[in-house]
Amino acid sequence: MAIPHANPGEVIDVRPLGPALAGTKTTTLIKNENLEAIRLIIPRGKEIPPHKTRGAITVHCLEGRIAFTTAGITHELAAGQLLYVPGEQLHSVLGIEDASLLVTISFPRDSPPVDGLTPS
Repeated sequence: MAIPHANPGEVIDVRPLGPALAGTKTTTLIKNENLEAIRLIIPRGKEIPPHKTRGAITVHCLEGRIAFTTAGITHELAAGQLLYVPGEQLHSVLGIEDASLLVTISFPRDSPPVDGLTPS
């Protein structure tokens, strides 16, 4: 069974989850050949090891705090802060506090995947 994603013109609520954060899982909100939008849940202490995507990404911290490392620099993001990372750039994430993020990936057309990551 396919996972439902938002339809064009559908409103998606990405407000902070507050007390519901602890029981929420990561969800892909929008997915097509050129764009993916994900509500990424990062619990305190969880690390996503260094990886890269073929598309450019934005990371918008909706709540909590994370350490986001890219290009050898670690940035601490808190609620309301946004970071841009070009495609094919190595990056990692560490939860400083329980956090939810809005991650968008803009995939270039007709380009081969990097590190085996492809939009699916």
